Amino acid sequence: MSFFKRIFSSDKKDPSLTEQAKQTLDKGLEKSKTNFFSKLTKAVAGKSKVDEEVLDNLEEILVASDVGVNTTLKIIERIESRVAADKYLGIEELNLILREEIAALLSETNSGEATEFVIPTQTKPYVLMVVGVNGVGKTTTIGKLAFQFKKQGYNVVLGAADTFRAAAIDQLQIWADRVGVPIVRQDMGSDPASVAFDTLQSAVAQDADIVIIDTAGRLHNKINLMNELTKVKRVMQKIVEDAPHDVLLVLDGSTGQNAFEQAKQFTAATEVTCLAVTKLDGTAKGGVVIGISDQFKIPVKYIGVGEGIEDLQVFNKYEFVDSFFK
Repeated sequence: MSFFKRIFSSDKKDPSLTEQAKQTLDKGLEKSKTNFFSKLTKAVAGKSKVDEEVLDNLEEILVASDVGVNTTLKIIERIESRVAADKYLGIEELNLILREEIAALLSETNSGEATEFVIPTQTKPYVLMVVGVNGVGKTTTIGKLAFQFKKQGYNVVLGAADTFRAAAIDQLQIWADRVGVPIVRQDMGSDPASVAFDTLQSAVAQDADIVIIDTAGRLHNKINLMNELTKVKRVMQKIVEDAPHDVLLVLDGSTGQNAFEQAKQFTAATEVTCLAVTKLDGTAKGGVVIGISDQFKIPVKYIGVGEGIEDLQVFNKYEFVDSFFK
């Protein structure tokens, strides 16, 4: 069985992904697919085989799709090796090869292995700290995560530790009410670490399964951000020794290369363990998922492919690549 058939065999596909979810993913990636394939079609027009000109054009297309320069070069090198080994590759095979090599690249990180919204069973409460600049969909992602986890039967508690903006606290309250989960909050300007402490104390008292802590989204001073997040972590550990168990960085996929810069800044400021890439439905920059996963070697855990409450999905690389090249 070929590599391609192995990674896309039915046993690797997500058995829990409903037909509706697959359609949502397909629709969410539509702009990225249309943009990519229209450019690819023009690049190979009149060509019968993959030659140097086609590879140069492909390189430009991948960079323009916000895959990122470093990741693009890796993909091109892999295709060049295939061309050299096979001596001749027809244009009709290029789509298949691209699909294989992108999936292989994602396979080199821990991205996209999960198939449903689950948490480590040995950890209770599981504490997730969420970071990201304002406007990327951070609070919305927290709300949608709370909805998905509650649907799975988990008891969820939210902590409004983004006390820098009153709007952030109010927005999280709206999501808590909508999903039907408890929230711990204080007034605007309160100490974020104090909110995190109270949240974990409340969660332990309620025997909660999951705690999701929102944090301030400003990035004007990396040192201040680092100090604040370090303090939040330290205070949380007075209640739950190894908290947080994950630090989720939320990135706006529609910002393309700016998302790379945000990832760079936040990974320098705190230990980010996983990523959520949002707003992929409104952009032609879906390739950013591939590039960020490869460049930062941090697993992409969730992707946002629509505005609906169920349109945050677990990132599964097999389904993602399959949909992107459908």
